[in-house]
Amino acid sequence: MLSVKSQESQGITSPMTADENDAAGEQPLTRMSDKAAGELKTMFFLFADQSRLRILHFLMQRPEMNVRTLCQMLGQSQPAVSHHLGLMRAHGLIACRRDGKHNYYGIVSDRFGELFETLFESLPSHNGSFDLGGFRLSYAPDKNDRQAS
Repeated sequence: MLSVKSQESQGITSPMTADENDAAGEQPLTRMSDKAAGELKTMFFLFADQSRLRILHFLMQRPEMNVRTLCQMLGQSQPAVSHHLGLMRAHGLIACRRDGKHNYYGIVSDRFGELFETLFESLPSHNGSFDLGGFRLSYAPDKNDRQAS
């Protein structure tokens, strides 16, 4: 018979009430909106696939690429690559431009900016960065690009 102990019963976590949180002198916790959580969940789902990450990696190096080139770079069939492109396009990460018989795909940089803003604005002391153990994640939008759009 399999026995499962909760982390709390093992002493790994200890629940903290709002009063205990205030007494500890820590900043109060904030709640991420359902909309923000949903958007970020979708984006992390899209980023959780190696093929899609590789496509984004290629598109960060070139402003546009056609499907045939992406198929060759990934070593995948046209239907497989088109599936990944379709998912990313449906969620606004990439855009498509048709030229004759070819579709060219490129990154929608504003959408990535919106995602980073959503992530960082959900934090209580939004100062453009937060620490995660041994490293710091920072975000600084290019104000010139934001004003131009």
